[in-house]
Amino acid sequence: MADGETHDTTAGTNDGSAFDAGRLLADMQHWTWVMGRAQQMVMEHATRSALAGKGQLDWSKMLDHMLRPMTSEAGSADPLALADQTAAMWAKGMEFWGALVQTSLESLEQIAALTPNTAVMPPLPKDRRFTHELWDQHPIYQTIRQSYAIAAEHLMGLADRVDGIDTEEKERLRFQMRGMVDAVSPSNFVLTNPAVLQKALDTRGESLLKGLEKLLADLERGQLTHTDASAFELGVNIANTQGKVVHRTPLYELIQYTPTTTHVGAVPLLIFPPWINRFYILDLGAQKSFVKWAVDQGISVFMVSWKSADESMADTVWDDYIAAQIDAIDTVRDLLEVDAVHTIGYCVAGTTLATTLAYLTATEQADKVASATFFTAQVDFSESGELKCFLSDAHMAMIEQLSEPGFLDGRYMAATFNALRGNDLIWSYVVNNYLMGEPYRPFDLLHWNGDTTNVPAKWHKDYLERLYRRNELVQAGAIVVMGVPIDLGRITTPCFVQAGKEDHIAPARSVWKLMPFLKGPKTFLLAGSGHIAGVVNPPSAQKYQHWVGDSNAASLDDFIASTAEHGGEHPGSWWPYWADWLRAQDETQVPAKKARIPGKGKSKDRVLADAPGDYVRMR
Repeated sequence: MADGETHDTTAGTNDGSAFDAGRLLADMQHWTWVMGRAQQMVMEHATRSALAGKGQLDWSKMLDHMLRPMTSEAGSADPLALADQTAAMWAKGMEFWGALVQTSLESLEQIAALTPNTAVMPPLPKDRRFTHELWDQHPIYQTIRQSYAIAAEHLMGLADRVDGIDTEEKERLRFQMRGMVDAVSPSNFVLTNPAVLQKALDTRGESLLKGLEKLLADLERGQLTHTDASAFELGVNIANTQGKVVHRTPLYELIQYTPTTTHVGAVPLLIFPPWINRFYILDLGAQKSFVKWAVDQGISVFMVSWKSADESMADTVWDDYIAAQIDAIDTVRDLLEVDAVHTIGYCVAGTTLATTLAYLTATEQADKVASATFFTAQVDFSESGELKCFLSDAHMAMIEQLSEPGFLDGRYMAATFNALRGNDLIWSYVVNNYLMGEPYRPFDLLHWNGDTTNVPAKWHKDYLERLYRRNELVQAGAIVVMGVPIDLGRITTPCFVQAGKEDHIAPARSVWKLMPFLKGPKTFLLAGSGHIAGVVNPPSAQKYQHWVGDSNAASLDDFIASTAEHGGEHPGSWWPYWADWLRAQDETQVPAKKARIPGKGKSKDRVLADAPGDYVRMR
């Protein structure tokens, strides 16, 4: 039990008699205690929350933020169309219930034996939410599941057929309707999920109390827990590639990693991770670490670790991140006494890197960057995916309210990203954690996903407004950085562009739109999986696949068509292909000594901390 207390209900064991009053009384007492204990836990949580006060997330605002499209933008829909579709949904549902009732009247034995293969219960597609055998074997649960399937189908059809709204509003309506349909799944509730009920009975309520304990803990934490955080420690089994912090500014720390080969490429590699997440997504322990793998390939690797925003960064804007990228480039060049660096920009840092390249080109400094690699980065946001569902006027106003301290709490952003994959990242954990009371399992990627960072309010607002909503970055001169008009079409730096085939944050079709702007040598690669697993796919895992093709194709569809001429689907990681591409840019090797070792050469007196540094630990 949650408080370590046990309640023995073996008294009055059933000896086969028709009625065991002692057993019944013991059961009633036990379940009364369970309910009382649950009420006590809720009251204790309310008291702690009231005392804590400051620092608690305003979840009422967050829920309003998530549901606003259903109550605002969708309000312009044709009410008659909504009524017609709703009526059709209930009509079909009543037909099903009528058939079921008729069957039950004709034969009680027949309804008890119903299976999905009967005329009343047609087979449903496989769904991980409904794997317990009773969903198929028990007529009540069959009925619940079938009714839900009918309702879900018609609700989504209703969203598709609503007239009187533009394309973006319809997409928002579809997204929110799907979110609502997922939320009301019978698998998400105690009384309509047979697996939950079975677990509660088997554990005599202990699973429910453990689940409630987890729920209340998450409410206090302000975030859904996905994994066992105690299983991971920075610098020990994650973010543990050896290196030193050799430079620090108010915005970022610069980590130089220790070489593991006798010689390294003459041109070092500087990685810019997104500042909306922790950098160690690229250093998830020895087996998954892109950083360690790159170091083992004989590459001198530097990593930027961004500071999580606080009140001191209230006035930080996009120009500051571009200036930080240039500062990091110059710092690496100075430390190693080299003319240029290779660069990687991941997600939003890739968008920024493209802008940095355009700025350097316009200011005749492009030769500072030998090459640029983009991981799932967008510059043209006209087809930027489901994140646009959170960019309505109502949402923008709500984000501004949530950012009143001068920054947006990363937990709000995490909730938004989780909502993009609600069944996978929200509801499955609601069931396992809160309803089943299952123990947390260690999972490094989900631990990173929950290690949120705050973002500066001004930067966030401008990024959403000027790039996502107004798509200004692809309009030459529309954006001015540090007094310089930005024109992506002038970039001649050799570039490698990677996209994820199943990416729901930066869709491959959107990532491809960077290609026409690049006027120098360019390579496009399509990787299997999505925004994270499509990038973090070490060769040792032997997972997924990748495609290469005609990088000068007119469209992504043409590129995909051309992949057949380039070997078709290549199994496994794309990292080795990229490493070969990087070496081809400059094959010169130098000994891995002196300045190539952090703490040696010019960095001798500039070591500030061991990797992974201080900023990654700040909350």
